[in-house]
Amino acid sequence: MLYYGVMFLFVGLIAGALNLAGVAEVATKISWILFMIGIVLLVIHLVAGRNVRES
Repeated sequence: MLYYGVMFLFVGLIAGALNLAGVAEVATKISWILFMIGIVLLVIHLVAGRNVRES
């Protein structure tokens, strides 16, 4: 998920450098959303932990 966020961020930066404002805006918004989803999933994973039950 974070990989795709970085890829959309790079697309946004390149589009911004080429003066493609619409593409850059959409790509950066998508990257922001993917980063937030990735961070939320990371926090959930860290809070839940990996408890192994011994039987």
